[in-house]
Amino acid sequence: MVHTLPYGLQKRVELARALAMKPRILLLDEPATGMNLEETEDMARFILDINEEWGVTIILIEHDMGVVMDISNRICVLDFGQKIAEGRPEEIRHNENVIKAYLGQEDITYSRLGA
Repeated sequence: MVHTLPYGLQKRVELARALAMKPRILLLDEPATGMNLEETEDMARFILDINEEWGVTIILIEHDMGVVMDISNRICVLDFGQKIAEGRPEEIRHNENVIKAYLGQEDITYSRLGA
């Protein structure tokens, strides 16, 4: 039974169930929520594999900026429902509006944005 598996494996089963439908586009809402670092890294790797090997477009909603920066080709950043930035990870990482909205000030390190 799936509910008896560790949480990280349960999330993989959920992903596998979605893939069983052979989608062209997959919307993932917070796939790394509640996972430890190892499980999060595994999930990020699986998401990359799905995109690269299966050719499935991934739309990802995620608050873990490390995951977002590591696996995204293009990022759209929302702040209270308003788009404040869009671009490649390198552009977003250094975008003043994103830094201000998510970190609260401009003169801090970019470590939380995956730099």
